[in-house]
Amino acid sequence: MKRLAFIVLLMPLALCAQELRVLSGGAAKSLVEPLAKSFPQAKVELRFQPMGPLVESLAQGAPADLVIVTEETLPRLERQNLVKAGAKPIARVGIGVAVNEKAPLPDISTADAFRRTLLAAKSVVYIDPKVGTSGKHVAEVLSRLGILEEINRKATLGQGGYIVEPVGRGEIELGIHQISEILPVKGVKLAGPLPPELQKYTTYVAVPVAQSRLALDFIDYLTGPQARALLPRAGYTAPQ
Repeated sequence: MKRLAFIVLLMPLALCAQELRVLSGGAAKSLVEPLAKSFPQAKVELRFQPMGPLVESLAQGAPADLVIVTEETLPRLERQNLVKAGAKPIARVGIGVAVNEKAPLPDISTADAFRRTLLAAKSVVYIDPKVGTSGKHVAEVLSRLGILEEINRKATLGQGGYIVEPVGRGEIELGIHQISEILPVKGVKLAGPLPPELQKYTTYVAVPVAQSRLALDFIDYLTGPQARALLPRAGYTAPQ
């Protein structure tokens, strides 16, 4: 009888000891990280990568039960049979401009104003277009504005993480990145989103890699009321 009681007492501990491995794009971090900590059904192990390296990691067999990727990336993963059914959009984020918290706010209200501000800046950072979603779009915008080569001569191309951190340290004047990866960075402030005519919104979706009830439950948690309450202050809007 004592042995049975001991087993019964251990069962809740065993359930709590479940682990869920999540591989996510970096722009989803400020939403996913706090929700992972509060998820009651499992310990969530998180890894964040820019979209290019993330897809490569998954294709090479990186251990993951769930991935969070851009809506544009999902069809590629489905074609390669790297994910299962059950994908859901969790958040939408736009691209913004970061400056040091002590700097005056630049004029980025229109495409022409944004162009003038970029040309006047001594230094700029954005994510390398080869590895990051927003970097591809920023390069396209600079090309449309006719200033790609001129800006790239003074630009630093970030490789991942919070690439506007040098702006907070006073090493670089302007940073261009997804808004959810600007707001959490120490020492910077959001000057504003890109002008509407230059903006690109990216929707992130959560999708199982392994067919598991736990992965589907976490996706439901990422789209539940506790997630929706986090969206605005983390720099996101609800997916459309």
